[in-house]
Amino acid sequence: MSVLRVQGGRRLEGAVTVEGNKNAALPLIVASLLTTEAVTLHNVPRISDVDVLLDLLAGLGSSIEGRGTSTLVLRAAARPGSMPDAHLVGRVRASMLLMGPLLARVGEVHLAPPGGDFPSRRTLSTHVQALTALGARAIEGEAHAFDAPEGLRGASFYLDEASVTATELALLAAVTASGETEIRHAATEPHVVELCQLLVAMGAQIDGAGTSRVRVHGVSHLHGATHTLRGDYIEAGTWAVIAAVTRGAIDVRGAQPEDLEPIVSVLQRMQVPCDVDDDRVRISAGPCVALGRLVTGLWPAFPSDMVSLFTVLATQAQGRTLIHDWMYELRLFALEQLSGMRADIFLCDSHRMVVTGPTPLRGRHLDTRDLRSGMALIAAALAAEGESVVGPLETVERGYAHVVERLTALGAVVSREG
Repeated sequence: MSVLRVQGGRRLEGAVTVEGNKNAALPLIVASLLTTEAVTLHNVPRISDVDVLLDLLAGLGSSIEGRGTSTLVLRAAARPGSMPDAHLVGRVRASMLLMGPLLARVGEVHLAPPGGDFPSRRTLSTHVQALTALGARAIEGEAHAFDAPEGLRGASFYLDEASVTATELALLAAVTASGETEIRHAATEPHVVELCQLLVAMGAQIDGAGTSRVRVHGVSHLHGATHTLRGDYIEAGTWAVIAAVTRGAIDVRGAQPEDLEPIVSVLQRMQVPCDVDDDRVRISAGPCVALGRLVTGLWPAFPSDMVSLFTVLATQAQGRTLIHDWMYELRLFALEQLSGMRADIFLCDSHRMVVTGPTPLRGRHLDTRDLRSGMALIAAALAAEGESVVGPLETVERGYAHVVERLTALGAVVSREG
């Protein structure tokens, strides 16, 4: 395992162009299993979660061109395997999406428990609900094994929660199911819309993408297609917060303004100097005031994936902020480490934290327990006086490409060790 050694207290300045949306790339890669023709994806992020998922596809018989680049050409086997590699499945949560195409193409799937952040705290009940509604049947004695001996069939159902991955799984399973499917209480995030766009380009018939009610008219087969991923708005928001927390000035390019709006809105409420145009957001040095209250929500509300970074920003804002992330309790627990950096924080419970600022941070050893809080702790280390050691760095590299090189280009004094 590697660590990132950070000499903090330096203003970061320059420009960053974000890569494709991580949360879109993974389901789009999985969608390639629905056809034997080539699926070409451009602007794919060069992150470790993508590498793990490509290894999974290769193990199922897919051919892959362009590994390590931003363009992938994927061709699924005539008959993919039905048992994805258990070790790899345990490394990436998006592996659960494999169940949809494998049930559609092969009629069965045997999946080990998916990994990723907070694997023991994130239930699959809504995903199972969608699959069983579409005609999948749990195989007795196996935790994540299903078959569909009579094929998948269209259905009308209401998701217990507006889960992104459950919505994506339902779409992947429904596009070639017989008959019509209606998914109510569907997730509406931009990456769900991107999946619909690719599936339609492959020949699927989908109405209502981006709304909470999506209709799918099953087709007998799909063909190849080409798609260019939108810029990752979570990555863009990350660099914006890093600029603000280090009192720097960074141009962040490549994300769509409409995707960034929930994040930029909060930055503007905090009076962070922020200028947005067609494909760029510029953060400049300036004052930062507390929000009073920041609550995560379903799209288009403030995204949970950004709450850790804004908690760090709140330590440098004038006043008090109540941070409330009702979705994932372990994110805030991971940020308790900020108190060892002299941050004034009070953990109310597993979902709420009160942050009072501004407080000067000091460097220390920090543990990256999940992807998003790990990047937030790197941001804290960059703002702190003195040296910090943050690791394992591999946790952050699941979702952020070339972290050391990009930070160095912005003027950070960082090095990778181990």
